[in-house]
Amino acid sequence: MSISASLLSQIIKEQHQPKIPKEFVKRDAYQKLQKFAKSSEVIVITGLRRVGKSTLLQQLRSQSDESDYYINFDDDRLIHFELKDFQVLLELFIELYGVQKTFYFDEIQNILGWERFVRRLHDQGNKIYLTGSNATLFSQELGTRLTGRYFQLELYPYSFSEILRYRSPVLKLGEIITTEERGLAARAFGDYCLKGGVPPYVHSDEIEVLHSLYESVLYRDIVTRYRLSNDRPIKELVYYFASNVGKEFSYSGLAKQIGLGSATTISDYCHYLSMSYLCYTVSRFSHSLAKQQLYNKKCYFIDHAMAKILGFRSTEDQGRLLENLIYIELKRRGGEIYFHKEQRECDFLVRKEGRICNALQVCWDLQNPETREREIQGLCEAMQVHGLTSGTILTRSQEEEFKVQVNETTASIAILPAWKWICLEI
Repeated sequence: MSISASLLSQIIKEQHQPKIPKEFVKRDAYQKLQKFAKSSEVIVITGLRRVGKSTLLQQLRSQSDESDYYINFDDDRLIHFELKDFQVLLELFIELYGVQKTFYFDEIQNILGWERFVRRLHDQGNKIYLTGSNATLFSQELGTRLTGRYFQLELYPYSFSEILRYRSPVLKLGEIITTEERGLAARAFGDYCLKGGVPPYVHSDEIEVLHSLYESVLYRDIVTRYRLSNDRPIKELVYYFASNVGKEFSYSGLAKQIGLGSATTISDYCHYLSMSYLCYTVSRFSHSLAKQQLYNKKCYFIDHAMAKILGFRSTEDQGRLLENLIYIELKRRGGEIYFHKEQRECDFLVRKEGRICNALQVCWDLQNPETREREIQGLCEAMQVHGLTSGTILTRSQEEEFKVQVNETTASIAILPAWKWICLEI
């Protein structure tokens, strides 16, 4: 059953006006999007549902000379839209708004075979912007039809720097010096640690928003998409990850705990969670890919507040949630992320252009001498193994810098409040 032209025309008209929320937070990704706009490639904006992909697209539309060819496929009235209906859509666009060369398609992964139509538009010299909430579909379909013809931009929940600019516009990030400025930044960071960065939750304070988002991702992007006959195992897996962010696990161990006979099934489920942008697995670093695959993994959520709400904790576990916050910040900045473990452990290694370039520890508080010694020694071992002359320990509020001997070389360790590290690294 195809959609009628009259209904499609009605939907186009209703969606035509760019809608930017009153509580609008400027996104760092917008500058990158503007750079991509100058190219001829298809621009793909991906990320978790409700992190602001559509708002980012609407912002771009509102400042573009050509903004009329827009449609959001996440509309229940488009449930019967098929590949052949794209031709009708194109004709309606021209009929309603004249000839234009720029197209905006929201949540296009809902339409089977969409990549064929996008390829045709691109080959005809049009500029195309897409958004979608499932990385698997995009990687498969873009790779098949649009190889070498697109740029991908991943959008995450609000970062602390974005929230700080929104809440305290008088502060200049990277130049927070005075006692008052530091106090305001630290206060804002405390709030960010509680609320996280999922836009609808930040603006509403309604916990139900996070539960609803989780249910939507679980059933629409995972259970339905991958045709899972039983939702219980993957729900238990999400619950386990939410309750144990930053802790090591093995696929075989989780298979036994959840009651699934196959470690391969757990591996597949972890892949589904990652492709839906709900949570990510991190590997222990090794120069051997085979060893990396055998080693235990760690898991982090897309948002630390969501992990806190969905999981179980007998204590506040602030250190693990801060670790989760830093992981997502590292994801925003690009590069491959691992953890280090030999005699000692280091939370994060960042690899860019084929080499480890950064090592970071995350600890809520270093007041305990044993904790301090453990964190420093783990960082020093990671620096020694990977030939680094500097390392960072991120905390809730402590700040210090000192020298250590690593590989007979003087190296430096900076202990920084997490909020300051985020602001300084803009």
